[in-house]
Amino acid sequence: MIHELRIYHCISGRLPNLLRRFDTITLGIWKKHGIRQAGFWTVAIGDSNQDLYYLLEWESLAERDTKWGAFQADPEWIAKRAETEADGPIVSTISNLILQPTAFSSVK
Repeated sequence: MIHELRIYHCISGRLPNLLRRFDTITLGIWKKHGIRQAGFWTVAIGDSNQDLYYLLEWESLAERDTKWGAFQADPEWIAKRAETEADGPIVSTISNLILQPTAFSSVK
C-alpha cells in the first residue's frame, strides 16, 4: 500500500469553495472510479489556513495511474470543475507526494 499526500493551496478566501466541491462533487466521482481517501485536513495552527491536505490510498503506482487518469478525463468531473470555477480559480498550486510506509509505521 502506498499513500499519496496532496496539498491544495487555495487562493485567499476560496477554501470554503474547495471544501464544498469535495463534499458535494469530487467524492462521488472518486467513488465511481474506485479512488479511496484516507482522510482530509485543514490547518488549525500553522503557516496557512487556506490549505487542504488529503491522503489517497493506492495498492500500487499502476492502480494510481489508471484510476487517477480516468478521473481526470471523466466528462462529469471536467464539467463540474468548470462550473465551480466560473467565478475564477479556487486553487493556486498543488503539492503532491507519493509516500511509502517505513518498516515501523503503524500505517502499512
